[in-house]
Amino acid sequence: MSDIIQFDDFTKIDLRIGTIIEVNDFPEARNPAYQLSIDFGSLGIKKSSAQITTLYAKEELLNRQIVAVVNFPKKQIAKFMSECLVLGAVNGKDVILLNPETSVKNGITVN
Repeated sequence: MSDIIQFDDFTKIDLRIGTIIEVNDFPEARNPAYQLSIDFGSLGIKKSSAQITTLYAKEELLNRQIVAVVNFPKKQIAKFMSECLVLGAVNGKDVILLNPETSVKNGITVN
């Protein structure tokens, strides 16, 4: 288990639902990854790099809703600027995306 945090620490994390609207290969990434464009409704479109190539084809990801942290600082990955962190369960080298069971409005918060 990681370090114990206070509830106030958790409330600082802005988790939102977004829909993947564009997927591109990311050959410059150190590990196999995709470049994603994600629609977060009123928050706009944010980009992210995700190492999810082992379980997901690009076509499968289009229009899929995901959960992401949207209030981290931007991070430069090769020549790409990642603006959010897509969440997934790590199973060995595979990452299984977290997503709502039913479709919800883009940008809705996760508590």
